[in-house]
Amino acid sequence: MSLQTTSPQPASPQPKSSSFRRDFLTKPIFGLARHALPSLSETEREAIEAGDVWWDADLFTGNPDWAKLLAFAPARLSDEEKAFLAGPVEDLCAMADDWRINWEWHDLPPQVWDFLKAHRFFAMIIPKQYGGLGFSAFAHSEVIRKLSSRSLTTAVTAMVPNSLGPGELLLQFGTQPQRDYWLPRLARGEEIPCFGLTSPEAGSDAASMTDTGVVCRGTFDGKEVLGIRLNWHKRYITLGPIATVLGLAFKLSDPDHLIGDQDEIGITLALVPTSLPGVEIGRRHLPAMQFFQNGPNWGHDVFIPLDHVIGGREQCGKGWKMLMSALAAGRGISLPSLSAAGTAFTADVTGAYARIREQFHVPIAKFEAIQERLGRMAAAAYLLDAARRMTCAAIDDGHHPAVVTAVMKSQATDRMRISVNDAMDVHGGKGIIDGPLNYLGSLYRAVPIGITVEGANIVTRSLIQFGQGAIRSHPYLLKEMLALQDSDRARGLDAFDKAFWGHVGHSLANAGRAIGRAWTGGIFSPAPAAGAATRFYRQLGRYTSAFALAVDLALLSLGGGLKRQEMVSARFGDILSELYLSSAALKRWNDEGRLAADLPLLTFCLESSFATIEARFNEIIANFPSRPVAWLLRPMILPFGPRRRGPSDRVTQDCAAIITEPSATRDRLLTGLYRHPDETADKDGVALLRRAFAMVAQVQPIRDRMRAAHTRDIDQAQRQGTISAADAEALHATAKAVAAVIAVDDFAPEDLVGRGARNQGGVSSPATAQPDVAAQ
Repeated sequence: MSLQTTSPQPASPQPKSSSFRRDFLTKPIFGLARHALPSLSETEREAIEAGDVWWDADLFTGNPDWAKLLAFAPARLSDEEKAFLAGPVEDLCAMADDWRINWEWHDLPPQVWDFLKAHRFFAMIIPKQYGGLGFSAFAHSEVIRKLSSRSLTTAVTAMVPNSLGPGELLLQFGTQPQRDYWLPRLARGEEIPCFGLTSPEAGSDAASMTDTGVVCRGTFDGKEVLGIRLNWHKRYITLGPIATVLGLAFKLSDPDHLIGDQDEIGITLALVPTSLPGVEIGRRHLPAMQFFQNGPNWGHDVFIPLDHVIGGREQCGKGWKMLMSALAAGRGISLPSLSAAGTAFTADVTGAYARIREQFHVPIAKFEAIQERLGRMAAAAYLLDAARRMTCAAIDDGHHPAVVTAVMKSQATDRMRISVNDAMDVHGGKGIIDGPLNYLGSLYRAVPIGITVEGANIVTRSLIQFGQGAIRSHPYLLKEMLALQDSDRARGLDAFDKAFWGHVGHSLANAGRAIGRAWTGGIFSPAPAAGAATRFYRQLGRYTSAFALAVDLALLSLGGGLKRQEMVSARFGDILSELYLSSAALKRWNDEGRLAADLPLLTFCLESSFATIEARFNEIIANFPSRPVAWLLRPMILPFGPRRRGPSDRVTQDCAAIITEPSATRDRLLTGLYRHPDETADKDGVALLRRAFAMVAQVQPIRDRMRAAHTRDIDQAQRQGTISAADAEALHATAKAVAAVIAVDDFAPEDLVGRGARNQGGVSSPATAQPDVAAQ
């Protein structure tokens, strides 16, 4: 079933007939609103018009239709996609040794590059008609999830060509000849793509780029043609050092009016073969000690024909909108998948480590201070995977929900950071000492990369999640703004009259809902019959109505000034994010059969979300610039102050227990991660951990008998007849397995000079040296 929600469109022009309401009530308001409501710059308008809205629009109504959400079909894999995950993806994971990639080879080895190309990992989004895999967004996400749980460098290398880049842009905007030429070459791996957007002058403010293109005539392949002379300097470009074709963003000008009557045409996107004269590929960047290919590049008077512009002449000057459209979907797949995988991975290894690691003769998983971190990690894994699946289902249903994907990118990477930090705290020295046995260090170092790329989180939180969401997802605001900016004043007044009074009715109805639900604790909010989760729907309904009312009062009182209140906007963005993520958690619990074993995870997610929502409302009220509005808002949405305190200790402990003991619930929570096919291997830290975890669980009944006999000595227990010889053998084997996990790497001093560790093989650990593989 499709969740049909479309992006707000400009109201259709109304007949210019006389109307008392329009002429005597709306007209004065129309004049005032032209100065009060924020105007849209061309860049903002293009960003807002890119993509569409989805469940976020329901949340902005203040009265979401839960039945519609629950009826929306969950993400599913085809048989072909399942086979790819079970075959080539498993094989690639087995080939990827993250320690050697990052610390010895400083690149993926040649056989991995060949495998990526041969099995079309770079062509997951390219349709089969062009030789690609034509996978769904969910399959793409599952591939990145499994790869990320094995090797971040491999995952990033595979995901970038399937995210923002030439492939996605060609599919959305390319001419047919461009698709016919480039897509098969990309699918076969004959071309390695990258995309150049960021420059030294333009980071988050990409529109301030100084990279230029000038329309002129020049010689290309021996012929004089109309084209563009390019000059640029880009940096932080993933796959840039090895790319054969560069997707380039630049500002196009046409001083001689060769293609139109405008001097400045605007941001434009083109495909530039890196073999062209004037293209300079710089040396490699080293992003947080992650050795995926990344580096700067320059162009000096590089000439390309006009047909190298993606989409041809008709798309000149439309590059910003094209970029935003490509990001509208892609930003919700790659980084959220990597982040959800990282969060699940940390829950997996930390839960297992806390179970096998003992202090004071007790597993550290039994300490409440550790359980607090473990419970949070388990719930975060549940929440992010729920949101990942729901977002992929929306994309596969044809939506490009730009606000939702911005929420997903920001929230997933931020929550992964918290989980990774928790994992490091629990592991202590085990997580600090680097070497082949350290399975956390690489992820810990890589976290800031996800936080920064595809829209820095600090900007996404303050300006995009709510700033664009309020305009794009609100049922009336965009219609009103477009009407106010209409060059035909009479037509604009007609459109504004219709949108404004619809907005008034919406606000009054929502005010009644918000006040009633706030004063009754939400107990009468609409909710599906969902058993133990029904109460969560009621509370979420209460908060959505409060959110919608607070948004309307903020827009009414601050108007265009709301854009400059970044801290207020960020708090609204946090509330919107919590509403979306909580919706996803509820949908997951419903889709998986409302399993009682998973209820602690759902409860933690929702209670934590409710506490955050009330805290943000309280902060908005305390800091709202218009104090009379703040005084009015408190009794309407938070009459008794913030009362939610988050999940109880009991719920936290129940969540911690899920990841510290083998169970079907644990397996369900951590599904889709890579598991070493031979967990008796002595070269893989995660395999050693999982083997020890299973063995500790198996011998626990034996240890319980020893504890009852008041002895910890295995040989003594055997002599006393408390345990059998087989029991003693199992306990000794388990102790040896645990010791192998607790062990950390050490290096000879000479092996830490230059590339000694690679050339001399001086690592003192079970990870024995392998044949050397030259870097690409």
